[in-house]
Amino acid sequence: MKIIVFGGDGFCGWPTSLRLSRDGHEVLIIDNLSRRKIDYKLGLRSLVKIQSISKRVQTWNKINKKKIKFLKIDTSKEYKKLEKAFVKFKPNAVIYFSEQRSAPYSMKNIHTMNYTIENNLLGNNNVLYLIAKYNKNCHFIHLGTMGVYGYEFSKQLVPEGYYNSKLYYNKSKYIKKKILHPADPGSIYHMTKAQDELLFQLYNKLYKLKITDLHQGVVWGFSTNETRLHPDLINRIDYDGDYGTVLNRFFMQSIIGHPLTIYGTGGQVRPFINIQNTTDCISLAIQNPPKKNKVRILNQLCEAKKIKDLALQISKITKAKYKSFKNPRIERENNSLIAKPIGLLNMGLNLIKISDEKLLEEYNFLKVNKINFKKKLIIPSSTWKIK
Repeated sequence: MKIIVFGGDGFCGWPTSLRLSRDGHEVLIIDNLSRRKIDYKLGLRSLVKIQSISKRVQTWNKINKKKIKFLKIDTSKEYKKLEKAFVKFKPNAVIYFSEQRSAPYSMKNIHTMNYTIENNLLGNNNVLYLIAKYNKNCHFIHLGTMGVYGYEFSKQLVPEGYYNSKLYYNKSKYIKKKILHPADPGSIYHMTKAQDELLFQLYNKLYKLKITDLHQGVVWGFSTNETRLHPDLINRIDYDGDYGTVLNRFFMQSIIGHPLTIYGTGGQVRPFINIQNTTDCISLAIQNPPKKNKVRILNQLCEAKKIKDLALQISKITKAKYKSFKNPRIERENNSLIAKPIGLLNMGLNLIKISDEKLLEEYNFLKVNKINFKKKLIIPSSTWKIK
C-alpha cells in the first residue's frame, strides 16, 4: 500500500512511519519541520539528540527493504506543492499528524493560538480537499484526542465518538438521534481537534470519504521496536512544560531531585497510551478500513489514571518527593473518566499498561541520557490566563 504520513518527522509521526515501512508499505513523509523550529524559538531541544530528517531517512533506508521518501511541504500554506506531490504519489491512505500538538503551547499567547488554529485546520482541509478531488477511495486516518470529550460526561463509559440523544422540540415530544458526542475542549489545541470532527462529518456527507478519527490519550514512552534498531532512528524526548508529557516531566524531576509537579489537587484523571501502541493502532486502522457511510471514531487509549496516583507510583520507584503546584491551566482538578478502546480491542490491540517494570526501564534510560537537560524548563511557562 502507498501511504503518506503527514507530520512524519514528529514524536508520533516518525515511529509510525518506520512501523508502516517495516510492515511493507511504501511510505512518503511530508513535513514542514515546524516542530524543530519551535524548539529553536523556545530554546528547547530533545533530551537525546535526534538526527536530521535526511539522516533519519538515509539510515532507515539502509536497514529496511521498503524505502521511505521525504518532502518538505507546509500542508497549511503550500497547496500547489501539496497537490503536485499527492497526484504524483497516488496514496491509498494518508495518516495525518501535521497538527501543532501541545495544549500549553496553543495557550501561550495570541500568536501561538492563531498559529495552532491556522496550521491545524487549514492543513487538514487542504488534504481532505485533495482526497475528495483526486481519490475518494483514499483512507484518511487522523490522530485526534480524547480531550475533545471534556470531562463533564465522564461518569459513564465514554462512547466512541457518537452519543445516543433525545432532541426535544417541546416538553414531551422528541426524536431519537445519534449525534457527535458533545465537544468540551479545554484549550485552543483541543478546540481545533473538535473542529476537525466537523470537517470530517462534512467531507463524509458530501463526498463519502473513508475517514478514521483516532481519539488518542496522553502518550508515554518514547521508543518502539523500530526506533531501537539504530541510534540514528531514536525518537525525540520532550520534558519541558510545553511539550513534555507528564511522565517524562516526572521522570526528569525525579532525576534532578525536584519535587514532582502535581498541578492543583492532582485529581485530574487522564487517558494514557504507550507510543508503541500508537503505532499498533495506526497499523490496525489501515488493515481494517471503515465503510463510507459514516466517519469512524475510535478511542485510542490503554488506561485512565489520576495524575496524583501516577506521581505516587513514580515516587515509590524513584524515591522522589511530590508537591502540589499552582495549576497553570483552567480546568476541573477532580474528575472521573471511564473509557475503553473497544473498537481497537476488537481489531486485536494488545494493551501496554503503565507497569513498575516499564517505568523503571524508562527512568534508567533517561537518567543515563540527561546530558542535554535544562532545569529552567521544568516549570511550565505557559498559562491559560490572558496576559
